[in-house]
Order: sequence, then C-alpha cells, then structure tokens
Amino acid sequence: MALSNNQKLYIGCFAVIIVMSVVFLACVNGDFGGSDDAGGGVADDYGYEAWTGDILTIITGDPNYELPGETESLLFAVQAAIGAIIIGYFIGFNAGQKRAGTGKTETEQ
Repeated sequence: MALSNNQKLYIGCFAVIIVMSVVFLACVNGDFGGSDDAGGGVADDYGYEAWTGDILTIITGDPNYELPGETESLLFAVQAAIGAIIIGYFIGFNAGQKRAGTGKTETEQ
C-alpha cells in the first residue's frame, strides 16, 4: 500500500516529535525550574535593588500582601484565550476568503 504525501508528512512530523521528546527526557535531570525563579536568582546575585515599590504594597499598605495563587492561573487562561481568538479569527478569515473563491481582500480587488 502506497502512502500519500500527506500521510508521509504526518508520519515524519510524528517521528520528529517522538525523537525530540526522547532526547529532551534523556538530557533533563529532573530540574524544571522556571525562568521567573532563575531571573530572580541572577538579580539577587548581582545586588539588584528595586527602584520602585511593589504596586500591591502601595495599594494595600501591607508589604507582605500577595495575590492568591489562582490569579496566576486566571491571567494565563485569559492570555491563552486572547491568543486563541486572534489565531481563530485569521484562520476563519482565510477560510472564508478561499470559500468565497476570491482569495483577495476587498482592498486588493
């Protein structure tokens, strides 16, 4: 049974993803620190001193005030939703242009 070009492309992409996953997992020692943690450590190493106050400290007056942990998840979800809306709009717009048969926007005609 001969494979079509699309099937070969899918198999090739899947193989590349598998190989990259295996290499990544083999090279990682289990330390998955985030960039926020690493950046804060580097700033502390070089003696960085903040030149502004924390906005929550200014608003609340409490230097130990922190937002709940769910706030980070909420902001991440909102950011992902905005990105999905933008990408979905452009995919839908291009699909609509192809379906209309023009392939051009109104200003290009």
